[in-house]
Amino acid sequence: MVNSKLTVSSRLVSKLVGLSRSGKTLIVIIADYTLLVFSFWASLSIRSNTFYVPIIESNFLIFMGPFIAIPIFYFFGLYKSLIRYSNYQSLLTIMIAGSVYTLLWFLGVRSAGIVEKPYDFLIINWMMTLFCVGGLRYFARWILTQRAMEYTRVVIYGAGSAGIQLESAMKYNSEIKVIAFVDDDQNMHGQYIEGIKIYDPSSLSWLAEKRGASEVLVALPDILRSEKFKLLQFLKQFPMVIRLLPDLTDLARGRVSVSDLKRIKIEDLLNREIREPNKELLKKDIQNKNVLITGAGGSIGSEICRQVLRQKPNLLILFDISESALYLIESELRELSTDIRILAMIGNVTRRNRLDFILKNYKVDTIYHAAAYKHVPLVEKNTIPGIRCNIFGTLTCLESAIHCNVKNFIFISTDKAVRPTNVMGATKRFAELILQAYSKRNLLDLDKSNIRISMVRFGNVLGSSGSVVPLFRRQIENGGPLTVTDPNIIRYFMTIEEASQLVIQAGAMGSQGEVFLLDMGEPIHVLDLAKDMIRLSGMTIKDQANPNGDIEIIFTGLRPGEKLYEELLIGKESDTTEHEKIMKATEETIEYEDLQRYILDLNLAVNESNFEKIREIFLNTVSGYNPSS
Repeated sequence: MVNSKLTVSSRLVSKLVGLSRSGKTLIVIIADYTLLVFSFWASLSIRSNTFYVPIIESNFLIFMGPFIAIPIFYFFGLYKSLIRYSNYQSLLTIMIAGSVYTLLWFLGVRSAGIVEKPYDFLIINWMMTLFCVGGLRYFARWILTQRAMEYTRVVIYGAGSAGIQLESAMKYNSEIKVIAFVDDDQNMHGQYIEGIKIYDPSSLSWLAEKRGASEVLVALPDILRSEKFKLLQFLKQFPMVIRLLPDLTDLARGRVSVSDLKRIKIEDLLNREIREPNKELLKKDIQNKNVLITGAGGSIGSEICRQVLRQKPNLLILFDISESALYLIESELRELSTDIRILAMIGNVTRRNRLDFILKNYKVDTIYHAAAYKHVPLVEKNTIPGIRCNIFGTLTCLESAIHCNVKNFIFISTDKAVRPTNVMGATKRFAELILQAYSKRNLLDLDKSNIRISMVRFGNVLGSSGSVVPLFRRQIENGGPLTVTDPNIIRYFMTIEEASQLVIQAGAMGSQGEVFLLDMGEPIHVLDLAKDMIRLSGMTIKDQANPNGDIEIIFTGLRPGEKLYEELLIGKESDTTEHEKIMKATEETIEYEDLQRYILDLNLAVNESNFEKIREIFLNTVSGYNPSS
């Protein structure tokens, strides 16, 4: 947005814009009358090649004659059209109305005998009328679209058909002004489209600094993901908001507006190709089955719910302890589908009776266990609730599933379970050990249960609760600063949709007790993420090199239990699967009988709030556990 002080003229324009429709029409009529009087006088002056002094006979025609024109203009709709949206069709209407008016004037002049042979006067007056009446409207349109320069100046990247259509769709938006096109094609540089110059991409800095461009609209709807990534890496160096053109079919059908242009999401900067999910794997454990999702109201759980719903289960049970979260996801899912039975159940994963009742009565086939306390600092300060939910909640769900003949149990784990430095990570790894021990026992005793147990371990999900992305977004909206714990901290990131799809596919590939790892791509420095989000918001970073910048980044130090980097693999190797984005870990486990003793000891320590004993148990069971305090 280009800011400028309101001048007297701009305040006057604002007042005029605020008038009623009838008030605006009256002003235009008065202006037309004045200009028509002037046009007639000027025509006579040009015709006589002198400064025409009206005589008595001509006074009537000069000052009263325009009353003939006003009804004609009204008949042709000149006082009904919106000046702001005047176009070539409006000009044609003005020409027709002006021609009719001029013809009547010609007859009046001839009958009055003001000039002997008024044929040349006819042409002159016609031209003057069109110039004044038409000029008034286009001048007013220019004033209204400028509005004291209170508009957003944008650059369209891409001078192809999509860019041209985009510029055309935005032409009459008073809040936006397209000031330039940018294109990689050197043959187009210096040329014009609708009066707008095409520049080389290297000119973006100049366009931002000298011409006030604050946004760049990428009109390349068919660009490959890899090419888009490179382009965004190039664009993010400029202090402009970046928006992407929506689907080209919407553009072609005239459905594009400023709100349709998507602001660049941080996931667009992830250098990872999204593979189409395996449809067979997606539906294997879901289609025509009864599915229960614990933690259904959470960020991961709710997205799994959406993905499950698309696979047409027979029954979808939403299980969560939070009434408000459960209500929101249930309402959303019911809007998405009206033909699938959805059941919202309030409950605690540590309450066996409640779980048994639901699993038995609704004959659940598949469980996605996403319920957990996952915020590292909070669990670090609330160790006992974290253990009860993450460890004993998982154990209770598993035993209930076995008892009620559930066929598939998929556990949502985390990369923080690998050599954890915090209680949250330790609880998730201990839960994995429980599932692995039960799976191994189940393999040795085939008559015990037909349940298939699998675990899926992945890193940070963009947009999930506790993610740095929504935190940074809030901090930017509040004017900063952005808080980064350490300049060297790195994390793996993936979109919540991709993560949920991969969880479902991984669970479908499980046979018994596998730990699946999701390909998280390349790790990202959180500091770089913070800088990118500032730049993509059209702001500048405030630091020593740029003390007048918009948003500052401050370092707060690592939080309790926080690691500089996360891992997905405890062992040295992993095995491939039929899915290129999913791997399988081979890790040491604890025998069922030994684990039972640890579970009893842990339960006693939790009941007694014996934190030293809890720490000792984690050190003895969780490989690589290295608490920070």
